[in-house]
Amino acid sequence: MEQAHHPAAASAAERSAEAQRATWASVAVNLVMTLVQLVVGWLAHSQSLVAHGLHSFSDLLSDFLVIYASRQSAHPADAAHPYGHARIETAATLILGTSLALIGGGILWESGLRLQHVEALPAVELSALWVAIATVVSKEGLYRYLIRVAERLRSQLMIANALHTRADAASALVVVVGIAGALLGWTFLDLLAAALMGFMILRMGVGLAWGAIKELIDTSLDDTQVAAIRSSLLATPGVRGLHQLRTRRMAHQALVDAHVQVDSWISVSEGHRIAESARARVLREHPEVLDVMVHIDPEDDMDPNLASMRLPSRDALLDELKPLLAGLPEPEKIVLHYLCGRVEVEVFVSHAFFENGDALRRAEAALAERMKSHPRIARVALNCLVAPN
Repeated sequence: MEQAHHPAAASAAERSAEAQRATWASVAVNLVMTLVQLVVGWLAHSQSLVAHGLHSFSDLLSDFLVIYASRQSAHPADAAHPYGHARIETAATLILGTSLALIGGGILWESGLRLQHVEALPAVELSALWVAIATVVSKEGLYRYLIRVAERLRSQLMIANALHTRADAASALVVVVGIAGALLGWTFLDLLAAALMGFMILRMGVGLAWGAIKELIDTSLDDTQVAAIRSSLLATPGVRGLHQLRTRRMAHQALVDAHVQVDSWISVSEGHRIAESARARVLREHPEVLDVMVHIDPEDDMDPNLASMRLPSRDALLDELKPLLAGLPEPEKIVLHYLCGRVEVEVFVSHAFFENGDALRRAEAALAERMKSHPRIARVALNCLVAPN
């Protein structure tokens, strides 16, 4: 089925351009803060400020990762990637989360080692405090800008990057407290602030990486979203039931597969129309859904007792029908219905046969008698083709 495009959603090119504008703004802020924190932290003997500078450097790396991923994921679907390239964002999120976990673990380890030799550390200088305060203000402002763009674009990668920036602002507050404590004479507070910041980065990285892994292994959407999609499918005219509803996320979008039950005796074309209506309803009511694959069932095919696939093919059944239809004119059309583990048959014959009431009754009685012992064919219905005008 072709993928539907939602008019309300931004095009891939527009998403990519806006994501890159926001990310370049983040690059500028992180580049300045990285340089200032590393230089001032080293000169002012603040381990927490140096650690935060390294964190800002990881922000810088993640910004470039977002730029690359947003460009690649904007590429349209092709033969090798029929669902598009959106999962490049997911892979980038996994890399970002893993790198954050490693950086956070490294900072935590280094701070623990330094806490064992607090008395040998030089005094922290006042300039470190002013830089830490400036970091809090700049990072919080950047977070508010990035999260607005990320939510508008529904980009998991940009949301992850924005949350990274918010965590950076929160950890900068810890640095402010640590440096202030060190200036008041509690030198160990600067190292405790660095250790706490390392733990925060580690925890956030593990969370991001785990979220990306769940997406890559096709974890379902949350229960609320699945229930809403189920309701949309069941509300489609012609749908009698629903089973095997499966969902999976792909970056900021989702893919849906569903088996819907329809009336057993409708035509293939009517069943197809119901499937297309159900698909269109989900795409219309759930903009986050990229595509829906709808499979039509005349019954619950999950029931092992209804093993219709073990029944013979059409050609074999037609051979079995020949002795049952003896005495009838050559059928104009035969329709088979594989239902409840058996077959029901519609036989269409010329209207002329139905004009002779006695012949019709005799044929029906003979057919009913022959049907009693048949193991697979449950019923044969005689139908008259409409006479031409």
